[in-house]
Amino acid sequence: MNTTRLPPAAPPPDAWWQRLHTLLMPDYNQRAALFWWLVVASGTAVLLACTGRVLAWPALVWLQVALATALAVGAGLFPVRVPGTKHCFVAGEVCIFFILLLHGPAAAALVAAGEAFMGSYRSSKRWTSRLFSPASAALAMLASGSLLKLVAPQIQSANWGDAAPLLATMLVFCTFYFFANAVLVAGVPRLKRAEPFIQMLPLISTFRWVGLAYAGSAAMATLLFVITRQQGGAVLLVMLPVLALLLVTLHFYFAQQESDAELRLVNAEAAARQAESAAREATAAGRFLQSLQASEARFYSAFTHASIGMALLAFDGRILQANPALCGLLGLDKNEPRQGRFQALVHVDEQPRLQALLGLANAGEFEGFAQELRCQHRDGHEVWLALHCGFFTEPGAATACLILQAQDVSARRSAEATLQLMAFHDSLTGLPNRRRFMECLSGAVTRCKVDAEHNFAVMFLDFDRFKLVNDSLGHGAGDALLVQLARRLQEQLRPGDIVARLGGDEFAILVDRIDHERDALVLAERLMLALQRPFVLGEEEITASASIGITFSAFGYDSADAALRDADAAMYKAKDAGKARYAVFDAGLHIAVAQRLRLEGELRQAIEQGQLTLRYQPLFELAERGPNRLIGFEALVRWLHPQRGLLGATDLLTLAEDAGLMRPLSDYVLHCACRQLRQWQALAPALTGLSMSVNLSAHDLADNPGQRTLAARVSQALVESGVRAEQLCLDLTEAHLLGGSFAGSYAGSFAGSSAGSPASAAARSQAHADAAALTLADLRRLGVQLALDDFGNGQCSLNQLCQWPINSLKIDRVFVGQAPAEDGAVTVLEAGVQLGQSLRKTVFAEGIETAAQLQRVRAMGCRFGQGFYLGQPLPAADTTDWLQRLVSAG
Repeated sequence: MNTTRLPPAAPPPDAWWQRLHTLLMPDYNQRAALFWWLVVASGTAVLLACTGRVLAWPALVWLQVALATALAVGAGLFPVRVPGTKHCFVAGEVCIFFILLLHGPAAAALVAAGEAFMGSYRSSKRWTSRLFSPASAALAMLASGSLLKLVAPQIQSANWGDAAPLLATMLVFCTFYFFANAVLVAGVPRLKRAEPFIQMLPLISTFRWVGLAYAGSAAMATLLFVITRQQGGAVLLVMLPVLALLLVTLHFYFAQQESDAELRLVNAEAAARQAESAAREATAAGRFLQSLQASEARFYSAFTHASIGMALLAFDGRILQANPALCGLLGLDKNEPRQGRFQALVHVDEQPRLQALLGLANAGEFEGFAQELRCQHRDGHEVWLALHCGFFTEPGAATACLILQAQDVSARRSAEATLQLMAFHDSLTGLPNRRRFMECLSGAVTRCKVDAEHNFAVMFLDFDRFKLVNDSLGHGAGDALLVQLARRLQEQLRPGDIVARLGGDEFAILVDRIDHERDALVLAERLMLALQRPFVLGEEEITASASIGITFSAFGYDSADAALRDADAAMYKAKDAGKARYAVFDAGLHIAVAQRLRLEGELRQAIEQGQLTLRYQPLFELAERGPNRLIGFEALVRWLHPQRGLLGATDLLTLAEDAGLMRPLSDYVLHCACRQLRQWQALAPALTGLSMSVNLSAHDLADNPGQRTLAARVSQALVESGVRAEQLCLDLTEAHLLGGSFAGSYAGSFAGSSAGSPASAAARSQAHADAAALTLADLRRLGVQLALDDFGNGQCSLNQLCQWPINSLKIDRVFVGQAPAEDGAVTVLEAGVQLGQSLRKTVFAEGIETAAQLQRVRAMGCRFGQGFYLGQPLPAADTTDWLQRLVSAG
């Protein structure tokens, strides 16, 4: 069973890269950083190759290249920033193009890189720009120069010294070089802004004057080259001052262009600020003039031109005068309001309230009012108006009247109604949400306290295995199914009943004012029948079922939370009974739920405080004759509860599964078992080879994001205990590796008429198996042993058995414990042993409880086993005494 110990699993390969990228290039996204590294690496390789090639030439040649590089670098001391970008242009291209014609692309690439480095060094402090500019210049020049070198033989055949074909070729070359260099230079900022890599129009618009400079430099270099070929190298001494004058002229021209651009920008900003200042002054002057006019104008002018609706009313509501704004709010002609009372313009439901408010004016108790009332627009729709009314006495008038101001608040009212709907209704189904349902249920509880004959029932619905729809058909299909389920439920209810979506696939129904409790049971049966009709989701047709919990007001609830809690408990009772049914709450169920919750809390505390115990069952290598050899132990967890006594593995694991404590429980067993094994190994040299087997669950194989992986957890237990990895064996069942009973459960609750749904379930099961295989591979790299427990009782295929990196097969006790007369079990047992031996796996026989079973297992060639006949599980202390006696006996 010993294997070679492998090094622990390495950390994720991209962790160091992410930290380095964040530290060095914080403003680069992944695509921009990848492009930057690609260009810099390629450009560096090109520069190294070109340097080696130039150094191999005669000294006079590389001296010329060095001189040209110095001239280009000198031109780089005067960079010109490209408008609208962070990049700069340096006017040293004449030297680059001349060296290209004279010595080829390798030499020109070195000169171009030197010029680009000096320009970026002068214009930018970023190390990324200082590395990227020479690399991109070298790449662009080598690529463009190589194309020029390809057409050189044709030009030479057409008389290379003739200026016309050479000049035309150089203009084409410099155009290609311009585009190559511009694309590389503009590529990084475009990728950083998540824009398309190449956009020709913006590229030409930004770098057009650089292209013109390239063309002029190429033309001058060509003419210089032709003259040199015809007149000799001495002409360069005459041309150098001209060249320097050209470079200085280009520098100052481009600098002037940049200064002009900055000046235009400054002028534009100044003009904008001036226009803004003028606008503010004009606005202030207008306000002052308006205030002055308002203070000097008569009331009639202010009344007529007011932007809000205004009216003068008699105390009985007659409209004495209305301004155009009020007519516009209600869609009336300007003379129409004088024909009636203001009450006629208000919605019929609001008229009594308005009449009561106006009636206070005649009673002498009127101090004005502010109300929001619905009014009727001429075209029929409702308009919400905020009304402010008070006394008004116009100079020269015989009697006082009322002045009414009206503002349209329909938009605010509509927004409030929308917010109200969102706050109390589910956005997907349109049903009331949990908050609204609890308000309605609280009202029913209150009414039941006041009126003993007011009875109600609460139903809690949870759709069975709804998660399978999301996992197999997608969340869109799940949402569509929820909408159809909501409509199907509504169709079965009375107008006064309320159905709400509490969240996920949980719904609640308030059946208010029922005469008999059996009415709620009849409704539950009607709902389950309605759900049996197929639901159509695109091309899929599925049926659904629900588990329904029911409680009644007869239990005398004091709060809505208690009623919903009991209905929820009854729903879980229905699920435990087999799903697709309903259950009625009873007092005993509440006690059971409370006890279950308390027991889960006690288990959590027992794990945290180390109150669980382990029993250790010995594992033996079966000898043909004589005593069997002890090779290790299997750790079995037990819980000695203060009131319930010793809880077996089945009850303990079920409780941990429901409470979500499987991972903490597995870690507890793993650490305790490893520490105990190390203590036993220290008792005597003969025990140093002992191993320990620990059972794992399906939860341990599911490495969720944000949680430590199983391999990391096992590695920590090994390091803390000092146990070698090969001495730890992890037992897993076929169901754990295959994802439980997922594949078989699909048809039970969501049966599709098309072939797509079972296939999706099978795909999920296969995905779980693939993920489990990766986790097993990590464990094998760690060096631990892996055993397939309860073999023969699962559903794994021979192909999966070959792919899983397991070391041992543990044949299920069912086949070992059958009587010899049952040939089927014997056949399975013998086949399992032969299969394990064929696959070169270590085969264990579990559950050996009699001498006959031991003899039969030995006869079949099984070399290892465990069971009560060989050794019963014992506490750690008793096992230690047994080991000491075993060592003493030799």
